[in-house]
Amino acid sequence: MSSHAEDTVVHVDVKAGDDVSIVTFGCRLNAYESEVIRKRAAEDGLTDAVVFNTCAVTGEAVRQARQAIRKARRERPGAKLIVTGCAAQIDPGAFAAMAEVDLVLGNAEKSQAGAYAPTAEPMRVRVNDIMSVRETAGHLIDGLKDRARAYVEVQNGCDHRCTFCVIPYGRGNSRSAPAGEVVEQVRRLAAEGYREVVLTGVDVTSWGADLPGQPTLGQLVARILKLVPDLPRLRLSSIDAAEIDPDLLKGFEDPRLMPYLHLSLQAGDDMILKRMKRRHLRADALKLIADVRAVRPDVAFGADLIAGFPTETDEMFENTLKLVDEAGLAFLHVFPFSPRPGTPAARMPQLQRPVIKARAARLREAGQAALQRHLAAQVGRTLSGLVEKGGIARAEDFTEIAFSGEAKVGGIVTLRVTGVEAGRLTAELA
Repeated sequence: MSSHAEDTVVHVDVKAGDDVSIVTFGCRLNAYESEVIRKRAAEDGLTDAVVFNTCAVTGEAVRQARQAIRKARRERPGAKLIVTGCAAQIDPGAFAAMAEVDLVLGNAEKSQAGAYAPTAEPMRVRVNDIMSVRETAGHLIDGLKDRARAYVEVQNGCDHRCTFCVIPYGRGNSRSAPAGEVVEQVRRLAAEGYREVVLTGVDVTSWGADLPGQPTLGQLVARILKLVPDLPRLRLSSIDAAEIDPDLLKGFEDPRLMPYLHLSLQAGDDMILKRMKRRHLRADALKLIADVRAVRPDVAFGADLIAGFPTETDEMFENTLKLVDEAGLAFLHVFPFSPRPGTPAARMPQLQRPVIKARAARLREAGQAALQRHLAAQVGRTLSGLVEKGGIARAEDFTEIAFSGEAKVGGIVTLRVTGVEAGRLTAELA
């Protein structure tokens, strides 16, 4: 669970035309790929349809997708309902068995030319073996954009097999976009006026392992910063707490690499980390955080944490809870453990749901307290913010700022922080 877990069980409707909608569940990566689906559907001449881009990271995500499909059929009885994304890739039969569904597309198929074109005899299920996919799809480096920033999907898939996670079976093995193509795309985006570009993927820190010479993410970052001097801000999406190469660490010496890292920590107890088949221990995570802070003292850290993993005792949970303060985390994404069919963790001794919910609530409380401490420390400072929409900006360390005054979306403004309100900073234009 890395970048794909940043925003789970969130769904967003995107209009792909007057009578075509795309409903997106799960991670930011899915949201970006829905933009590709939108363009592809328009090119293929799709009409009167709803496309569901599903997530499989939790059972709740799958449940919400099925619920949305049934609701769409009631509201739009004549529309074509198409299901794609990770849940469709992993269990296409379950969606094909729903009477409401007209077509199931796999993750590799959803961005292919002709995927949404009408045919005389449409195949009801078009899902191939995702593990056979070796090439990086063209859309990975197309520069998926919102009004404020652009995203370059430099990597897809995952080679690791954490015991709780089904994502490799939805995304396939890790594959990287070539460095030269990534740099060229970032250069084009900077030339278009984007002030911030985010490098994203399923397991971003594994970028380059499948390329000739096995370059590292840090080397890619260094190339971008050197060859695209006009780009003011380069940001990384989630990274694995087991991986930060020396070049990436050195990259934080450049102020244009944003001082924020979202870590896929998952737990703060060594036994649970081993049972999760994570590649780091508690001390490794704390050392990584300390090493980055030594280079870039203004860095902020977020983290994914799972509450109630099978066999987790009270003492093991307390180790995770204490990690929030010990690591100085500012932003938490807390996931109550959800057993995913077919994973090793689903076969381990499970905790009672009330225990899992209570532990998740305690972690979220600790996260709120950590966020408040982080926000309070910013009051009185002058920060640089990227304007996301009217009156809202993001600081370099990804802190949200509500400000008074007019500023162009996508522009960078200087803000004087005046206070804290509703979980974000308040500020005035400097």
